[in-house]
Amino acid sequence: MRKKFQVHSFELGDLDDATVYAVGPIWEWQKTEIGQWVMANAADIPTWHTNISETTLGYEVSVIAEFEDEKITEWLLRSKT
Repeated sequence: MRKKFQVHSFELGDLDDATVYAVGPIWEWQKTEIGQWVMANAADIPTWHTNISETTLGYEVSVIAEFEDEKITEWLLRSKT
């Protein structure tokens, strides 16, 4: 069984094209220890989505990864640190 988790999120300001500006912070996150672990252990390539933030009227970017059963517990432990 697989389960999806939001593995990273951040906000961007009010921009013309949030997709262009989201790539840099996602790239930097992928270089971190937790980002490298997610990229190596996710069941598929993680996806990311932009949504309008109701509080800032900018954008919220969420990175979503799906893990197999044997990696879910490890992800939950790693995400708490």
